[in-house]
Amino acid sequence: MLKKLAFRMKLIPGFEEEYERRHQEIWPELVDLLKDTGIVDYHIFLDRETSNLFAFQIIEGDANSQDLGNTEIVQRWWKYMADIMETNPDNSPVSIPLLPVFNLNEAQSHE
Repeated sequence: MLKKLAFRMKLIPGFEEEYERRHQEIWPELVDLLKDTGIVDYHIFLDRETSNLFAFQIIEGDANSQDLGNTEIVQRWWKYMADIMETNPDNSPVSIPLLPVFNLNEAQSHE
């Protein structure tokens, strides 16, 4: 069964290009971990006016990236990203879950 997860994070203003550069060079072992966990699709979008990031995942199975914080590779990635994002004391990004309110595939036609 596929499930969807969306959340919001925040960059420190002025680091938009650096954030994108770091993700263009994402570590292969982190990509492998995400895929092995069942994350089949993962998008991050930037609102340049607010420096907010919107993340969206499609997950197969029960796990998701939010469950990976105890792994060494994710902890290293958090530390690597902590200088350009709003973070918690453990370097994890401040992540605000978003609630689904509309899905086109589930919308009923009003004909």
